[in-house]
Amino acid sequence: MVMEAVESPADKIKHIKTGIIDFVAGSLGGIALVYVGQPLDTVKVKMQTFPDLYKGMTDCFLKTFRQDGIARGLYAGTAPAVVANVAENSVLFAAYGACQSAIAHLMGKQKVEELNTFGNASAGFFAAFFSSLTLCPTELIKCRLQAMREVQSLEVNAGKKMKRIGPWGLTRDIIRQSGFTGLFRGLSSTIAREMPGYFFFFGGYEATRELLAKPGQSREDIGWQKTMVAGAVGGTVLWLVIFPADVVKSRIQVQNLSEPALVIMKEIVRKEGAGALYNGLKPTLIRTIPATATLFVTYEYSRKYLQSLLDV
Repeated sequence: MVMEAVESPADKIKHIKTGIIDFVAGSLGGIALVYVGQPLDTVKVKMQTFPDLYKGMTDCFLKTFRQDGIARGLYAGTAPAVVANVAENSVLFAAYGACQSAIAHLMGKQKVEELNTFGNASAGFFAAFFSSLTLCPTELIKCRLQAMREVQSLEVNAGKKMKRIGPWGLTRDIIRQSGFTGLFRGLSSTIAREMPGYFFFFGGYEATRELLAKPGQSREDIGWQKTMVAGAVGGTVLWLVIFPADVVKSRIQVQNLSEPALVIMKEIVRKEGAGALYNGLKPTLIRTIPATATLFVTYEYSRKYLQSLLDV
């Protein structure tokens, strides 16, 4: 009869410390990602939801800048974007660490560092379910703020008055009109986007770190430059895989659609062609290289610092 090892109090404390470290490091990475990538994320959302209004990425960027400037235009929705990314990445990286430990246990590995690329990718897949629950409401507010000018222009044409509204006012309006569940519009498409996306995100990141490590070198010690390269690869693979689902999610959230995601995807293809599912891909890929590179280098190095501080 095989007896399972009982976790000691010291091990429990170590796991709690590790969870807190992953949570804090993920939060810091999320903040860095927003401030690096927000302008092109705004362009992406506008092109996804109102593709007929812009000739391309440059046209959308310049019109947004001329009409609304930097703070209210290119950085529109920054506050909820910071909240969204802190919420998503803190939960994502904390859940990622926990899922890594669980998968390592199932695979008979002593340490998470022994997991192969598929094991790490699987951990990212399951971790994304938990981060989706925190991401959906905050990203809903972010996307609506980013595309507010376009939405209100349509309302003005319909005889309604244009008004400025901030994140808290918009949140109150959504709850008043649709109840608390209205904040979770697009949740199913968010989960459908996040889980396979983060399988490839973490898979691409960990595989690249392994490839960039010298013979006999741990992937944890490849340096910040190679860590940034691995982060950029992970982010690029993520968006190439999930972009059609992201277009559908953005339209559901910005245009307040209630049809199932697959129905909306079919309608987009039927009316606008398959290429419409990739509207906004160019600014997304340009944005994701520095943004996810910054995310991972911030996460990894703040994690190492906190580990040394807390003696983990």
